[in-house]
Amino acid sequence: MVTALHSRSSMAVAMQLFGLLLATFQMTDGNTGVCYGLLGNNLPPPREVMDLYKRNNIQRMRIYAPVPEVLQALGGSKIELMVGVANEDLYNLATNMGAAYAWVQNNVRNYPNVNFRYIAVGNEINPPAWEANYLLGAMKNIHRAISEAGLGYQIKVSTPFSAGVLGESYPPSRGSFRSDYGWFINPIVSFLVDTEAPFFLNTYPYFSYIYNTQNIRLEYALFTSPGTVVQDGQFGYQNLFDAILDAGNSALERAGGGSLEIVVTETGWPSAGGTATTKQNARTYYINLLRHVEGGSPKRPGRPIQPYKFAMFNENQKDPEYEKHWGLFFPNETPKYGVSFY
Repeated sequence: MVTALHSRSSMAVAMQLFGLLLATFQMTDGNTGVCYGLLGNNLPPPREVMDLYKRNNIQRMRIYAPVPEVLQALGGSKIELMVGVANEDLYNLATNMGAAYAWVQNNVRNYPNVNFRYIAVGNEINPPAWEANYLLGAMKNIHRAISEAGLGYQIKVSTPFSAGVLGESYPPSRGSFRSDYGWFINPIVSFLVDTEAPFFLNTYPYFSYIYNTQNIRLEYALFTSPGTVVQDGQFGYQNLFDAILDAGNSALERAGGGSLEIVVTETGWPSAGGTATTKQNARTYYINLLRHVEGGSPKRPGRPIQPYKFAMFNENQKDPEYEKHWGLFFPNETPKYGVSFY
């Protein structure tokens, strides 16, 4: 059940449309989180992982399935949790309300000491995948079960998209969802507006860069451009992260979701195994991301961005090679970059 343990689909890689310091970098940043994937055979046990989050003041966690050992280890901590629903479970949850009640009971209500914040229903689902026909139904049923449990004020239900849902993205002000996805995504946007839940977007300047190196400079992807690269009306873009994010904001406005906040449910840079995958590039990306997110984007300045960095550990059971090297920490819990969160 690969999608349950870790996710960042190859389709999202292909469809992304955009195409330091010597000492430890420290800053207070309660808005950021880290994704905790499990596709490794040498990872520390969950209780040690929780201690590692706490020692590094990582206040938010994303997991891709409600793994009991992880939920038990989280009990009593203040770590804010985003828990995933596996893609393969969507049909049952959409067509059987009893299954949704059972999912919420087994994976949320049975862990009253876990600080649940979000439920991510599926991950990077786009037509024509069969799951697209059941995604909204599953979201509605999980939301209903959460609300009837008296937890709707605390736990919001959404679904992570890749930038592949954007039909137009350059310049960011022209951002729009793919016209052939309208039947699929517009009702989801309406649901999020009605339930006051955020829009989840996996945002990877890395992939945008490596698939379009002729037109995108590495500095633009790493937040190190010395000045404006893209002037879009009144807004100037000095980094690719902001450009992707604001293309999403523009698309939401066109779909009636201008009130929605975008939560960046995955972002990162691998340190080996592929194009531009060096420890220095990855470290530069993470440090500059941490510096940047408190200020918002050009389209929404002063509104802190919530990013979840991908990922906590290198995971040695993934392919191709660069997929093994996204961790902020090695499996022995040694920090890879000397970047701390406090």
